Amino acid sequence: MIVDYKYHIASLVAVFLALGIGILIGSTLLGNTALVEYQKQVTNNLENQLQTLRKTNEDITARANTLQLDTNISKQYEDQTLPMLVDGRLAGKTFAVIELNGYGFPPEITEVIEDAGGTISSVTSINNFYDEQKDLKDLREELGLWPDLSDDEYLGKLGTEIAVGIIDGEKDSIVNSLIDKKILQSTGKFGIPVDGVIIIGGSYKRQARNMQIDLALIDYFKELNIPVVGVEETDVSSSSMKEYQRKHISTIDDIDSAPGRLAMVLVLGGQPGNYGVKSTAQKLLPDLKKQEVK
Repeated sequence: MIVDYKYHIASLVAVFLALGIGILIGSTLLGNTALVEYQKQVTNNLENQLQTLRKTNEDITARANTLQLDTNISKQYEDQTLPMLVDGRLAGKTFAVIELNGYGFPPEITEVIEDAGGTISSVTSINNFYDEQKDLKDLREELGLWPDLSDDEYLGKLGTEIAVGIIDGEKDSIVNSLIDKKILQSTGKFGIPVDGVIIIGGSYKRQARNMQIDLALIDYFKELNIPVVGVEETDVSSSSMKEYQRKHISTIDDIDSAPGRLAMVLVLGGQPGNYGVKSTAQKLLPDLKKQEVK
C-alpha cells in the first residue's frame, strides 16, 4: 500500500507540472483570466490531495514500523516463554522424526522436543523424487524390486520398508540403496525404541504430491501402537492435514510457529487432536491445564 501511494504522489507531481505549463501557455497565448483562475483552483485542489496522501503515507509507515516492533517483541516473548511452558513434559521419552516434504524443516521442531526433556533418536528425510514419473521409473529399474506393483503400491512398499528400518534398525539392502542414491538421508540411530513419531508433511509445490509413502508409514507405526503426529508449516502450497486425519492421527498445521510447537509437545505428551490455524484444525492449542509437568 505504501508503494501505491508513492505512485499516486508521482502522478500528482506530473499533473502539477502539466498544469503549470498549461497555465503559462494559457496566460501567454489566450490572456483568458477565467481559464487561468480555473487552472489555479485545480492546482490548489491537487496540492491539497498531495498533502493528504503524504500524511496518509507517513501514518501507514509509522503503523508498519509499530507492527514490526510488536512482532519482534512477540517473537522474543515466545522464544523466552516456550521453553518454560514445555519444560519436563516429554522427560524420558524418545521420538523419531521423518521429513517428507523435500524442503527440510525448521530446527525449532527438534529443539522444542529437547527443551521438553525428550530425545530425538533419528531424523529421516525422504527426497521428493516420487512426484516425477521419470524419476520413479528410473528408481524402480535401478532397485529391481516388486515389478508387478503399481506406482502407488510401490511407493507404499517403500514407505513400509523405511518404517521397518527406523524401528528395527536393520539397514537392509533396500534402505541402503535409497541412502546410496540420496533418496533417503538419515542422522541419529535406527532401532532405538520410540514413544512417538513426528511426520513432517505438506508441500511447497502447487500440485499435491503422492501421499502413499506417508500413509504406509502411518499404517506401520499404528500397527505397533506408536503414536504418530503429522505436522506441516503454515504457508505450504499443498496441505497434508486431511489425508493424515483420515488415518485418525493427531495433526498440527502451524509447526513453524511457537503455538504450533507447543501444541506438538502437548500432543506427544498425551493430548491428541487436530490443532493449528487452518480449517482442518479443531482449535489452536490443547488445554494446558490437562497435563501437569512431572
